[in-house]
Amino acid sequence: MKNELQHPLPDATALRRQLDERTAHLNMVAATLKQELFGIDAVIDRVIESVRAWYVLPQIVTRPVIVCLWGLTGTGKTQLVRRLAQLLGFYDRFVEVQMDGFSHGMGHAPSTISGLLGHAGLPEGAPGILVLDEFQRYRTKDKSGEDAKVERYQDVWALLSDGRLPPALSLLAEIETSIASAAYTADRGGEDSDDDDKGKHKHPRRFHLSAWHADELRRNLKLSEPLTTIMAWTPAEVLQRLHAFRETQQQWETDYSRLLVFVCGNLDDMYEDMATRVEDCDTDADVFHQLTRKLSIIDVKKALAERFRPEQIARLGNSHVIYPSLSRATYERLICRTCATYIDETQAAAGVGFDLHDSVYAQIYANGVFPAQGTRPLFSSIHAILSPTLVRAALWALEKGACAGDRVELAMEGEHLHARLGAHQHSFDVHLDLNHVRQRASDDFRALLAVHEAGHGLVYALLFQRAPLEIKINVVSFEGGYNSYAERKAWSRRNMLDDIGVVLAGRAAELLVFGEALCSSGAEADLRSATRQAARFVRHLGFAGRLARTDVAHEPNEHLNTDVHATNAPIEALLAEQMARVSTLLARHRDQLLSMVDELLAQGSIPPERFAALLGLPLAQEGDLLDGYAAQLAAFRINEPRRTSITACGSVQGPEVS
Repeated sequence: MKNELQHPLPDATALRRQLDERTAHLNMVAATLKQELFGIDAVIDRVIESVRAWYVLPQIVTRPVIVCLWGLTGTGKTQLVRRLAQLLGFYDRFVEVQMDGFSHGMGHAPSTISGLLGHAGLPEGAPGILVLDEFQRYRTKDKSGEDAKVERYQDVWALLSDGRLPPALSLLAEIETSIASAAYTADRGGEDSDDDDKGKHKHPRRFHLSAWHADELRRNLKLSEPLTTIMAWTPAEVLQRLHAFRETQQQWETDYSRLLVFVCGNLDDMYEDMATRVEDCDTDADVFHQLTRKLSIIDVKKALAERFRPEQIARLGNSHVIYPSLSRATYERLICRTCATYIDETQAAAGVGFDLHDSVYAQIYANGVFPAQGTRPLFSSIHAILSPTLVRAALWALEKGACAGDRVELAMEGEHLHARLGAHQHSFDVHLDLNHVRQRASDDFRALLAVHEAGHGLVYALLFQRAPLEIKINVVSFEGGYNSYAERKAWSRRNMLDDIGVVLAGRAAELLVFGEALCSSGAEADLRSATRQAARFVRHLGFAGRLARTDVAHEPNEHLNTDVHATNAPIEALLAEQMARVSTLLARHRDQLLSMVDELLAQGSIPPERFAALLGLPLAQEGDLLDGYAAQLAAFRINEPRRTSITACGSVQGPEVS
């Protein structure tokens, strides 16, 4: 009963009203964000749920709520956080910190998080939003795993721990030293002054502290006096305040425990080589999207471990929201909306409207989307392609007598944007740089690419019974073509052999169609990859008769079988066996190979749906690619047990005689 009297329950009616109102507002915020930011509905849902308790019932929050947002560049992480702060009504209590230090690197800007929060006027003990952007650059471990020198924002880890920050005692000591030094200098000046000056009237100093030192003193000591008043304090008064503060130690900590902290960054390690493929405008956005959707909190922590110490990673918590790269549909929606904005602006200024043909949207996508770089290159391309052309087209239409409300039809024809207004027509030059690069290949080179890539794709489909994710020959990023395949959760012995065959199939297709004399150097990377896989198959995976891991030893305690020379012949034999196997497959499916080649020559690429239709394959379903291990286990349960002696994978002896 005593506890109930000391801590009375809150007004249930008022609490229910607060919960209902804030929940409804939060749901409205989520709906608005989904209307404005395309393709990240799942991310928005995760973020809204992560901040729900902090926003709806802030009085129960006792330590900062930390939400980490990770993704490729240009996927809208910072944009989402800024817009969320606006919609929640927190933009006046919103602080954004660039953790690389550059945004606050001039003059006497604070080098601590507490200093930045104090300068921003964020009330102590009250809810607010803090964004720690570019967090991947704030690494505390270098690439060799050693501690990195960190000079700025060292209090960030204390903030992430419990939100309570100690005062900057070193800074207070610096202020005290500065005051003592000034007093000493003044005292020495009085002794050393000339006799002629002793009788002169001297004006007393009005200020004894600089504005910056006074501001730091006010913030750290939690003073309420005006800045000019503190600046005018004598050294004795300042020292008295400092000594009193150190002795009381009652309100040393600064309380930011009710902050909502967003940690944003680009963890390129998590995305393997995708993040560095800045020049790749050929890979379909959906391929990147599917690959990045599979990333998990485990991938995040592995990438963080390359940059931070374990105890620091722990302070980031487990609320890690991973942005997938944008899908093709999202890019297409962005193109339509951005184009509509340019059209509306032009119509408002000139009175002439525009209707864009699908060919315009298609060419903007083809020349503006770089999947690993997000939206920024796309917006730049839309502006370069559409904005000046709309202005020129509007002027042309007005010259032809267009009235307010008239609409001009625009369609892309080759390198020109063709305008039509009634009986009037005109073409405007448009620079489509990537189209020029795609068209540079000769007929002979395209034929070589089509045969090579069709060989890879056909053998993959025959062995794995699914279409490649992509197969292309009109490639801008490099001279050549490529296939891309779905990732597997685990690789069986059979999968490994099939994959080696797929890698060799490009050379096998060239041999079949062009003959040995005309086989090209384009298979060099394939042969290197197949050799690497075959060596791993024989030396590391125990799939070819020897269980010991075979390799060159560099340290005495590596415990390796160093008989590497003996594995060279089995590796070559394995490659020759798989080469013969896929050559036979391609010869047997000659007609399908030619169908693939013709499709590539005509279209430049074959989407999975078309590929599956050409070969009569079922459409691939989403999910982890794995052999039927569950079915094998079930079959094993009902089969008669068999005693076997296994010497190595691929060398299984029969039942032992009892």
